[in-house]
Amino acid sequence: MTEKISKNDFIEIEFTGRVKDTDEIFDTNIKEDAEKAELKIKEFKPFILAVGHNMLLKGFDKELEGRETEQKYSSEFSPENAFGKRNPSLVKMIPLKVFHEQKIMPQAGMQLSMDGMVVKILSSSGGRVLVDFNNPLAGKSVVYDYKINRKIEDINEKINSLQDFFFRKKFDFALKEKDLVFKVDEKLSKFIELMAKPFEDILGLKVKVEEIKEAPKEEKEKKKEEKTE
Repeated sequence: MTEKISKNDFIEIEFTGRVKDTDEIFDTNIKEDAEKAELKIKEFKPFILAVGHNMLLKGFDKELEGRETEQKYSSEFSPENAFGKRNPSLVKMIPLKVFHEQKIMPQAGMQLSMDGMVVKILSSSGGRVLVDFNNPLAGKSVVYDYKINRKIEDINEKINSLQDFFFRKKFDFALKEKDLVFKVDEKLSKFIELMAKPFEDILGLKVKVEEIKEAPKEEKEKKKEEKTE
């Protein structure tokens, strides 16, 4: 039975993104498509997201409203609604020594990570390197082929999907009326507090932290020995 999707719904989705002009696949969570494109992806699983909360490209996110579960779709997005237009000011000249300090020999066409961004080397000569800091897909129209598998109703699954997206890991938690209480090591309490807003906005719950003090080293070693016996 199909269900119509609305803003704030949690959905499980399978997708493949490709460049419109070349059909080059740049992202997917479908194993067969990843193997076809020779993408190095370690884990394949449907993506769970909250519709209307910028967990996808803004054009793609908006496109999901009004769609139905168990249906396949294909949607095209302009650069403005995908990865943005190319910005000439993001093409910069960088001294070659900056790369040498990182033991990198830059060559034209090379893509690498700098300051948390994927950049492309345009040229390298005379001790200077021309680097493009634009997203590699900036200025390109893209197409997403996708299927909405199901709507998510279970609150625990919703919380864990947000943990995957925002934390990239899962912490223990408990629901106490309108409170979402994360149980974390005291060293991580500030991190949870800093990341609380999207959980509160999307779920309508107040995020709180229950600090768990780390066990002394001797106690950890004792438990480890007990497990090996």
